[in-house]
Amino acid sequence: MKKRTRRTHSPTFKAKVALDAIRGEKTLNELAKQHDVHPNQIVDWKNQLQAGAADVFGAERYEPVVDIKPLHAKIGQQALEIDFLAGALDKVGLLSAKR
Repeated sequence: MKKRTRRTHSPTFKAKVALDAIRGEKTLNELAKQHDVHPNQIVDWKNQLQAGAADVFGAERYEPVVDIKPLHAKIGQQALEIDFLAGALDKVGLLSAKR
């Protein structure tokens, strides 16, 4: 018996198969044969689609996670540059000490 290699399906394909399953026009076995996937996989995709359907209509929007560490490093670098330039301009006499 020849083993099948693992396949990865695109999100578009998964959505198409799950929508076909939700419509209920064909049985799971018919859909599995048509799309060449296991019926259990179709059930999983259908459940994932039904669970995530509320997010499409704006249930809860998740903000992307921002890594703050590089931003703080950039702020620190700019503060050092500003202080250096202020000191250099003060020595030259172009910037008053009181600002």
